[in-house]
Amino acid sequence: MTGRAAAHPAAIAAHADWSTDPRKRWVTVASREGRGWRVGAARPVGPVGDFLPGLLAEAGGGAVALGVDLPVGVPRAYAARLDAPDFPAFLRGLGAWPDFFSVCERVEELRLDRPFYPRRSVRGMTRAAHAAALGLGGPEGLSRLCDRATADRPAGAPLFWTLGANQSGKAAIAAWRDMLLPALAGASPPRLWPFEGPFLSLLAPGRVALAETYPAEALRHLGLRMGGSKRRQLDRAALAGALLERMAALGAEPDAAQAASLRDGFGVEAAGEDRFDSLLGLLCVLKVLAGGRPDAAPADPWILRWEGWVLGQTALPRDLAASVRSCASSPPSGR
Repeated sequence: MTGRAAAHPAAIAAHADWSTDPRKRWVTVASREGRGWRVGAARPVGPVGDFLPGLLAEAGGGAVALGVDLPVGVPRAYAARLDAPDFPAFLRGLGAWPDFFSVCERVEELRLDRPFYPRRSVRGMTRAAHAAALGLGGPEGLSRLCDRATADRPAGAPLFWTLGANQSGKAAIAAWRDMLLPALAGASPPRLWPFEGPFLSLLAPGRVALAETYPAEALRHLGLRMGGSKRRQLDRAALAGALLERMAALGAEPDAAQAASLRDGFGVEAAGEDRFDSLLGLLCVLKVLAGGRPDAAPADPWILRWEGWVLGQTALPRDLAASVRSCASSPPSGR
């Protein structure tokens, strides 16, 4: 197997494509093998409570480098109204807000401690009304900088919005409530990037370093373009050769099951898209570990303390100047 020697202690690298539906949660794991990686086929995440402990057990006492396709952070306009020093502290304090994960049906129900909306399609349902009810100004106040459109890709969905195909709010609810909160209260809590430092600095024996990823962004990091739709098996299969080349360049070799899955376009069923995204996210993590993409987020205090960032992303939002002006220049210190 080819590849350069590791400059980090990661024993395994992994990426989880997350969803509210357990059937659509898939993880792809690469295990350190000599100077390179052995990449297994995507597998179901399984019981959420067992997920992080299972990765740690698989690492055999080594560090776990984990990417997750879900928001890890909150918008700066929302953070400016909170009484906490940073996002990890905010997460740990959510036990004081029992209604936080309860999705609002009507805009009148929205509060700082109940920000997710809407439960279903209703008359007058707009992102502008959503933002106004939370005191975030216009609809741009619902988005983090990393959610906004760049020159390379369109905008992602805002965190607290929970309706439609292009939404991430429900996945955030499921992951924060069922995975992150219990893990942060455990004996070996995950280390959250970028709030606790550059990604490589978070890798430590017996710990999970967790970072937000975005498969559409990862595709660009790999220098690839999707012809057609990732929902189509034939279009996914058309990228098999290029993906195998990118894996080899990263010192990663698929096992027999992963190689077969790649060439088959990850299967005909709907979950093929999730398995495909899971591999893209893993290659993003491996590229950062290899030094091919930065492991640090932009030096903006709102990003580093509250909003988070997408691992490996270098492109800034097209509306960066307006975004920065939307709040004070520095986040509040908390109390």
